[in-house]
Amino acid sequence: MLNQTVIVGRLVRDPELNETENGKKVTNITLAVPRSYKNSNGEYDTDFISCVLWQGVAENTSEYCKKGDLVGVKGRIQSRMIERENEEYARRIVEIVAEKVTFLSGKK
Repeated sequence: MLNQTVIVGRLVRDPELNETENGKKVTNITLAVPRSYKNSNGEYDTDFISCVLWQGVAENTSEYCKKGDLVGVKGRIQSRMIERENEEYARRIVEIVAEKVTFLSGKK
């Protein structure tokens, strides 16, 4: 079995470094990735892909990247259930857990 993906897109917002209760560094980012084909209206749609970055990858991305920067993410796809108090049922979310982030644009 193989679960590996590579995507390239632009950061939707500035990465924000957080820390878990266990002391691990984590950053959640969203990448805007335009599709390579036009829809029925002749426009390119964009997918918004959620990514989770841990430890050193999270720290470096938070420090060197900002909204609008182009980045490449290599990682694995993961799905998990989220339960919230005010919702009747759990939601499944799909995200990429990053192993490596490549800065394709950034600080000048």
